[in-house]
Amino acid sequence: MADWRPTADWPMLERRAALLRRLRAFFDERGFLEVETPLLSADAVVDRHLDPIEAVCDGTVVEGGREPGQGGTRRFLQTSPEFALKRLMAAGGKAIYQVAHAFRRGEFGRLHNPEFTLVEWYRRGDDLAAGMRLLSDLAEALLARGPAERLTYADAFSRWAGIDPLVPDIPAWAELLRRAGVEPPASFAADDPDAWLDLILLELVEPQLGRDRPIIIYDYPVSQAALARVRPDDPRVAERFELYDRGIELANGYHELLDPAVLRERNRANNAWRVRDGKQALPEESRLLAAMEAGLPASTGVALGFDRIVMLALGAASLAEVIPFPFDRA
Repeated sequence: MADWRPTADWPMLERRAALLRRLRAFFDERGFLEVETPLLSADAVVDRHLDPIEAVCDGTVVEGGREPGQGGTRRFLQTSPEFALKRLMAAGGKAIYQVAHAFRRGEFGRLHNPEFTLVEWYRRGDDLAAGMRLLSDLAEALLARGPAERLTYADAFSRWAGIDPLVPDIPAWAELLRRAGVEPPASFAADDPDAWLDLILLELVEPQLGRDRPIIIYDYPVSQAALARVRPDDPRVAERFELYDRGIELANGYHELLDPAVLRERNRANNAWRVRDGKQALPEESRLLAAMEAGLPASTGVALGFDRIVMLALGAASLAEVIPFPFDRA
């Protein structure tokens, strides 16, 4: 087949467009304002596992990490519109959302594409429960599989892996994986429990999630807080939640962190992990930190992978069936 042709057929693209109209109607009915923010920015989310695509102002893609001033100003294609949307919230936003293209280096396969459609939203005053309720309502509107079940991260691991993820026991976790026929990579270290938990999640827990209806997993270990606040009544966990359906992760949400000092410390810690993993450190200062210092209102925010929602809603087997030109045909 000629590689100029799209991988998604016309009926699929028409049904995708209908789902996008349904999504916009969902937010319009709830008083959200659709906004647009830059996809090319001097700021980048400092995450151990997310790798942005770096560029300079002359448009040259940088793979190895160019220092500022060498051939142009550093910019990053955004892994999500999170930073800019939070800046809008700090400037007076009440309920906003964006349908944006996002970019992540090194992600390509049945469920990944380096460029993908991300829907992200924030609503002032929402707590963890309100954020999960809104996400469940949206999933029901798009997937038509009923309200989402809710289960804590610890309970999910207890049910499907037989362990307490909040009490590190790496020898026991390694034995659990080996009994399941999974050989942990030699690079996994005794001081990196999150790597072990991620592998257990991938191999033993995720395949069980959302078999009958969508499920929201919440209260992640504090070491995986990202930009979520720590739960005040249990400092072992953060108010982070994720939506799964039929074993596939669809959305990631936070009861948002408001303290810029905590974010600075997390940025430093994440960069230390990135360097240890052989990756480039990312800028730790950002305009988001300035916005947080000015005052970020209490809110809950969620980022949802729209291509995956379309894939599941329409019964497709891969993202290539629901986007016209994936990476290898872009």
